[in-house]
Amino acid sequence: MTVTDIAGFIRRRIALPGITLSVQEGGAGDPLILLHGFPENGLCWARVAPAFAQGFRVIIPDLRGYGQSDAPPDDAAHTAYSKRQMAADIVALMDHLGLPSAHILGHDRGARVAYRLALDHPARLRRLGIIEIAPTAEYWDAWGYDLAMSAWHWTFLAQPAPVPERMIAADPVAWLDHTLQGWTRAKSLGVFDDAALAAYRAQALDPARIHAMCADYRAGATTDRAHDMADRAAGRRITAPLHFLWGRHGFPARTGDPAGIWRRWATQVTDSACDCGHFVMEEAPAAVLDAFLPFFAPDHPARS
Repeated sequence: MTVTDIAGFIRRRIALPGITLSVQEGGAGDPLILLHGFPENGLCWARVAPAFAQGFRVIIPDLRGYGQSDAPPDDAAHTAYSKRQMAADIVALMDHLGLPSAHILGHDRGARVAYRLALDHPARLRRLGIIEIAPTAEYWDAWGYDLAMSAWHWTFLAQPAPVPERMIAADPVAWLDHTLQGWTRAKSLGVFDDAALAAYRAQALDPARIHAMCADYRAGATTDRAHDMADRAAGRRITAPLHFLWGRHGFPARTGDPAGIWRRWATQVTDSACDCGHFVMEEAPAAVLDAFLPFFAPDHPARS
């Protein structure tokens, strides 16, 4: 797979306990970790990362199984790609970089890693940014016609191996393109930068990474849901200040009250919305910067 870097960022592979992650880094200041989602990789941040790097030390890992990071096989209990394990990867990365704590901003699956880290490792998080998700257990609870038709991949990718892997292998690029364009407001691939789209397509052509993406969703339907339900039953809440950005034509909007859902999960929640689909950083980068540059700023009133 061709390695592509965000302008002004340096990429390196970092060996951590049990996994090697590919990480891009740029800028200086308070640490800000950006976590990508499915079916993308760290390049999804290319339109906003340079602006963040003007005031922050920006760290962009490819999650395990995605981009240039290692893609280990799944396990029978679907823990290898659980958000608990992925969050542990990020904590290990922070340890390697000598970061006691950091701000974290996540989109899609990366946002699920981010809020799991907030619940499992609260002392490591300063402020939490969430883009375009509701908590996993809440999504399953809200499952109905609208969500099922739009978020069909949740049940498709979670089917036992190797059924979805083999079906995607028939035409991986067509499957990827259909997924990407279908979740944009414009229903067009034109919202994606050429380099990023090429990297997403290359990723889809790698059977190990398609298996990893399926494993990610198998964990979502089993292990991740169980972890969320246990935290909800125990009354655990996210204590870090949380800002939630959602697209009015994205997935959380179909739950009815997405910001209200987050207020049940966290003690300090603010939110904003923009007129775009699911891929907010690529469809509406200005909305991301408008929402999160002030939120992560040292003088923000929510400073922890």
